[in-house]
Amino acid sequence: MQLVQIPLPFDFELGFDRPLVLVGIPLAILLLWVLVFRRSDPETTGPTTAKRGERRLMFLTRLVVVGCLLVAAAGPTAVAVRETPGDPQVTLLVDESDSMALTPTDTAQLARDIEAGGVPVDVVTVARGTDSRLGEAVVANSRPDGSLVLVSDGRVTGGRSLDAAAEVARGANTTLSVVALETDGVERAVSVAGPPKTSVGVENAFLVRVTGVGEGESRTVTVTVDDRTVLSQAVSDEDEAVEFTHQFETTGDHRVVATLDGDDVYAENDVYRHSVRVVERPAVLYVSRGEYPLASLLDELYDVTRAESVPSDLSPYTAVVIQDVAAEDLGDVAALQRFVIDGNGLVVVGGRNAFENGGYDTSPLSGMLPVQSGEAGDDDAATIVLLVDVSGSTSSGMRVQKALALDVLDQLGDDQRVGVVAFNDAAYLVSEPAPLGTSRASIEDTIRRLQAGGGTNIGAGLVGAADLLGEEGGSVILISDGIGQTPTTLAAADRLAARDTRVVAVGVGSEIDESLLRIVAETTGGAYVRADETNRLRLLFRDESRPFSSNVLTVVDDTHFVTSGVTLQSNPSESHDVSVRPGADYLVASGTGDPAIAAWRYGLGRVLTVTAYGSDGTLDGLLARPDSLVLTKGVNWAIGDPERKVTNVVDVPDTRVGEAVTATYVGSERPTTPDVQFVRVSESRYEATVVPDEVGFVTLRDAEYAVNAEREYVAFGPSPTLSSAVETTDGRVFAADEGQAIATFAKERATKVRVVRESLAWVFLSVALVVYLVDVAARRLNLYYGGAPIREGR
Repeated sequence: MQLVQIPLPFDFELGFDRPLVLVGIPLAILLLWVLVFRRSDPETTGPTTAKRGERRLMFLTRLVVVGCLLVAAAGPTAVAVRETPGDPQVTLLVDESDSMALTPTDTAQLARDIEAGGVPVDVVTVARGTDSRLGEAVVANSRPDGSLVLVSDGRVTGGRSLDAAAEVARGANTTLSVVALETDGVERAVSVAGPPKTSVGVENAFLVRVTGVGEGESRTVTVTVDDRTVLSQAVSDEDEAVEFTHQFETTGDHRVVATLDGDDVYAENDVYRHSVRVVERPAVLYVSRGEYPLASLLDELYDVTRAESVPSDLSPYTAVVIQDVAAEDLGDVAALQRFVIDGNGLVVVGGRNAFENGGYDTSPLSGMLPVQSGEAGDDDAATIVLLVDVSGSTSSGMRVQKALALDVLDQLGDDQRVGVVAFNDAAYLVSEPAPLGTSRASIEDTIRRLQAGGGTNIGAGLVGAADLLGEEGGSVILISDGIGQTPTTLAAADRLAARDTRVVAVGVGSEIDESLLRIVAETTGGAYVRADETNRLRLLFRDESRPFSSNVLTVVDDTHFVTSGVTLQSNPSESHDVSVRPGADYLVASGTGDPAIAAWRYGLGRVLTVTAYGSDGTLDGLLARPDSLVLTKGVNWAIGDPERKVTNVVDVPDTRVGEAVTATYVGSERPTTPDVQFVRVSESRYEATVVPDEVGFVTLRDAEYAVNAEREYVAFGPSPTLSSAVETTDGRVFAADEGQAIATFAKERATKVRVVRESLAWVFLSVALVVYLVDVAARRLNLYYGGAPIREGR
């Protein structure tokens, strides 16, 4: 069926569903003409009694009737574009999980207020107890042009995230609005972060964090290691972190327990358990031809074997540390290469005989290192895209956003090519890439004129930056609060990584999703920089017109295991003439801005280089506290799992009640344990799934792991993801007493400009009937009152 439209001087158009039927009108005219006006044969029909004028009237009336019937058969339709009210309805998604005890809301009254506004309400309970799968609930209740109102703190314990669910709702043109909740009461939760596995004598850093909502009295957090108190400190803020270090002197499983005193709503989250497996000191080969203090430091932590060159058999070791050895004296480099590729570690420390001083650039060792001799090549001169978040989530802080963008621009040198892309729920080209030496002023002016608004789609911004860079790639400096993750964000990061394009994320705003920004940066081989650390960009994008200078070593990337939590106070006077390879992690810079520590993965193994050293050839102040921590963490990172070469042991990570965890076993035969079935997944590797049902320390064969309270008790109060989900779907935030406003918004959402089609066949059928009846009546009246009968001509 095809609709043909005819423009009319009204606010609608006349269309026909079956326009071919109208072809019958000329045929009907011809047929009527023959029937009405042809001369009759007097010998067969008798004399014609109808006058010519009467025949004309008959022809016209019959033509109108037949014409109207044919037009009605053609399916006449009035097509108009009008604003119609639609059928508004609100689906109230109610969270009744345990975390909502701190944010009570009268949802029944809210539903009545919405219905009083003339909009029907469907109340759906989407979470109870410790199960808060809010993302799945949003997806399940999304309908075309629907209105969802979420009464929840936004704390998701499983399934799809709210950001991912918001994208699905957006695709269905469903708005997700939320009810702003007020916190009532005080609740605190404690947690411990630290290494799950270490070796005897290693100094391990642990972070105890207390989070919660409400203003309450100061409380004391106590940490015990194997029932011995190692920390007791008062905490007063609702978000406070305490760091401590601890060395384990014996092997086996050790228990770290943090306890928060005082009363609050839930006691389940006032205790946190963390299991640490301590193993024998890893075997490390130390290769050097001189006497250096680093050897003594290694002796304190590892089972060290000394050698003057690399032997052919490296199987006893988990890592090799090479200090100040020339390329010609290294020994069996091929064996070292196989050793690292197979998953072991390598640490190369500089000095008077290493790197460019020792001929590394012509040695096979060079290809294994995260640095290369000489200054960086064309990679550092590649195009840079300044990607600025101008979404609605940054509107209140847009002045700060612009100031930070200008500050970032000031860190870049005149010789670098820079383009600018802004993004909210889409990406917008602000300026094409051009050398800053000639375009700095114009780029600064365009940044100052940026305006905020719209949703947040970081993935769209990254794609826009990728499109501007093209196939040649380059670097992206992302300036954002990170609020507004979508399923496309990580996919876009993967796309940039595939093009060897790194993302340096700069966090800005009162609320920053640092975890997302760090993930995007790490995925692309970039780094995360806080708003007050933009001077680090001069290290990442070196240019002679913007030199870097510091009186101490500077951490370039604090997201890496080696540099996290590290404080550096030394400044070795010498540094090798090297640059960090593309794809490697630039961790620490010297006082002159030269690479001091870098790392990367080589095959299955890990390689770390230390290229700063003292004038006497040693590591100078890096060997003293607190700087020495970066060396021990660096060697630990290179070693990786100290039990990597141990067999016939079970490994189980810590978990929470009701959450599945995978237990692994490496050995020649399948392990047998009560109630747990191991399945072979590869040669000498077996796995089993364990789902604990109560808190505490649990032993599985020879491994102990910790089980903590359900994820529902981890965080309280409104989640930051609520605002990004609302922005993604163009929803709104309502107060708990704004039922009428919710109803009004639902009506506005349902009211749309639509194409309205109405059949007009009844009009033409009515005209045909009226004309026919009037004609018949007129002819009958003429018969009775006009005298002689009228014989219809044929």
